[in-house]
Formats: sequence, structure tokens, C-alpha cells
Amino acid sequence: MVVSSEHTISDASILTGWYKSSYSGGSQGDCLEVARGHAVVPVRDSKATTGPAVVFSAHGWTSFVTAVKEGHIDG
Repeated sequence: MVVSSEHTISDASILTGWYKSSYSGGSQGDCLEVARGHAVVPVRDSKATTGPAVVFSAHGWTSFVTAVKEGHIDG
């Protein structure tokens, strides 16, 4: 996997293991997907499977998810 200096992968379709959160609605288009099984945590827009993915460190992703769950990030 090639990660750019901006922490992105230009074509997320080259990765495997993508899944959507169970909290995502079936008909809503506002979903993120995360890929399992990589040293980093790639995240992409579910509507743009061949578009870019943002890459988080495992610690960075855990911190982000915790902040969302605890209501520290406004929507």
C-alpha cells in the first residue's frame, strides 16, 4: 500500500476488508467505510469506492472514535 505524505491513498479500491458501521442506514448516502487488517486504518466514503481514503494511525483512529462517542465532536 502506498500512502502519500498527506496520509491518503489515491485509489481505495486497491485495499480489501472494507466494512460499514452497523449504525449506518441502508438508504443513507452519508456513510464511511473502514478497512480491517492493515497496519494503518484507511477510511473512505462509501459512495466513492475508487476514490481516495484517509489513513489514520491505530491510535489516531481510536482517539477519534472515542471523541465522537463521548460527544466531543459536533456534527
